Amino acid sequence: MTPVFARNGFDAASLDDLGAAAGLNRPSLYAAFGDKTELFIGALRRYAERQTSDWISVLIRTEPIEERLTAVFRDAVAAYCAAPDRPGCLLRVIATAAASGHPRIAAAASAARRRQDDMFEAAFARCVAARELPGDPPPATRARLAMAVLDTLSLRARLGEPPDDLTSFAQDSLALVCRI
Repeated sequence: MTPVFARNGFDAASLDDLGAAAGLNRPSLYAAFGDKTELFIGALRRYAERQTSDWISVLIRTEPIEERLTAVFRDAVAAYCAAPDRPGCLLRVIATAAASGHPRIAAAASAARRRQDDMFEAAFARCVAARELPGDPPPATRARLAMAVLDTLSLRARLGEPPDDLTSFAQDSLALVCRI
C-alpha cells in the first residue's frame, strides 16, 4: 500500500487502489486496517521504522561521521529516485502534504520525525564525546541540519532533479553539517 500512497498521495489514493494493492475488498480492508487514515498511518510507521533502522545501522559504524552521512545521503538519493514517478520520501513529501488536513497523520509524521531527529542527534553526540566534532554547534543543531538536507533531497527528487545533482548537493551539504 505504501507504493499507492507514494504514487498518488494520501487524498488521491482510492480505496479500490489500496484494496487491490493489499489483495482485499473494501469491507476486508476496513476490517483489517480501519479507515484510510489508519491505513496510511500504519504504512507511514512501517516505512519510517524501516528507514530509521537502515540509517541507524550506518550511523553506528565507526568510520568518520562524514563518511557515515555520505552513505545515508547516497542511500536516500537512491531510494527517493528509484521509482519511475520519483515519489521522494513517504514521510517528507506525502505525509507532509496530508498533515495540514489530517491531524492524526500530522501527529504520526511528527513522531516519526522526532525519532529520526533523535537518532541523528545521538550520532552527533557520540562524535562530540569522541572528540571527532566540536560541541558547538550542539548535536541537536547538527541533527536538524542533516534532516534538512534529507528533506531537501526528497523534495528535489520529487521535482525530478537528476540523481547526480542530488548527490552533489548532499556532498556539498556535508561541509555545513560536519565541518562547522
